[in-house]
Amino acid sequence: MPVPVSLSQSAKALVLQGGGALGAYQAGVYEALAQSDGRLDWVAGVSIGAINAALIVGNAPEHRVARLREFWRQVSSAPAQNVPPALGARALQGQWSAAAAALVGIPGFFRPRVDPTLLLGGAAPVLSYYDTAPLKSTLERLVDFDRINRGEVRLSVGAVNLRSGNSTYFDNTLQRIGAEHIMASGALPPGFAPIHIDGEDYWDGGILSNTPLQYVLDAHAGDRPLVVLQVDLFGARGPMPRTLSEVLERQKDITYSSRTRMNTDALGANANLRHALADLVERLPARLRSDPALVTLLQGMEPRPIDIVHLIYRDKPYELDTKDTEFSRAMVEEHWNAGMRDMHATIAHPEWLRKATRCGVTTYDLAGPEARVRRPGRPAAGP
Repeated sequence: MPVPVSLSQSAKALVLQGGGALGAYQAGVYEALAQSDGRLDWVAGVSIGAINAALIVGNAPEHRVARLREFWRQVSSAPAQNVPPALGARALQGQWSAAAAALVGIPGFFRPRVDPTLLLGGAAPVLSYYDTAPLKSTLERLVDFDRINRGEVRLSVGAVNLRSGNSTYFDNTLQRIGAEHIMASGALPPGFAPIHIDGEDYWDGGILSNTPLQYVLDAHAGDRPLVVLQVDLFGARGPMPRTLSEVLERQKDITYSSRTRMNTDALGANANLRHALADLVERLPARLRSDPALVTLLQGMEPRPIDIVHLIYRDKPYELDTKDTEFSRAMVEEHWNAGMRDMHATIAHPEWLRKATRCGVTTYDLAGPEARVRRPGRPAAGP
């Protein structure tokens, strides 16, 4: 029989996907989480998720929401991002805001690179269109990297090694983290240049995988139950596009969603299979369990429950393919409020989360149009 596990005994990880301006949704999720039980053992992020992760881990719990809000207010403070909503349709305002960001940059984040060789087009001897020096200053002002490196909360941020093409995670349990590691995770080409760290160059981790979930599950020690709050900014599911802009938006959703549900279900199925195998081996006679081959097989397979709770940002009708570069104040606030709403909706179902079992992976999507739960050995189901 499954044995219930108290969530107070579980390690808690917050997993943040990349998605540019949509990252304000993650900040809203965290504010709602902080109003409930903001205790976290681990925060992992990619791209804008890495920036939000650094703002969370690099500040005392009582200051985290304020620092997140300060960052998101700064990046939405340009005049073109503060056009009153009454002056035009939201879709047109969004396009204007995104176009202005492309032309003049984003305060505290990036600015256009002033280099006449850019007139050569693709032959220009530069590696990006924008300079991210403002982001370095912003991170150093808002993030206490000494706090991060004390290791009170684990921080992991994903990047891609430019030369090898392999995924790399910078982790404060393995190395000292600085602003450059956070910037490397968000160095999306060709907009941003690679970041040079210890003889290697790195690009945005979302190029290879836009969610750090796999890393968290692989790196989790397995000595405690694990609850993962996975906050995604692109939904894999969507309607048939009707315009060219909707085609571009749909393509972006599919590219950067990392196929959240499919990947999570696959990871869960794999972990559940390992847990089932470990349980089966436990039933064997002692003389067989001591076989060296079985001992090797069982290393790292001790069953511990893993609960993965999804929060997926779902588009508004007037959002277009520029939604991840649209840093207007109105949209930032809408994304933030949507994150708070979805997190509160998830918190409203604590009885589901208390049904964690002794082993296996359970996945939840409680804030969507249809609540969805997949338990070990069972198909996805509603309440």
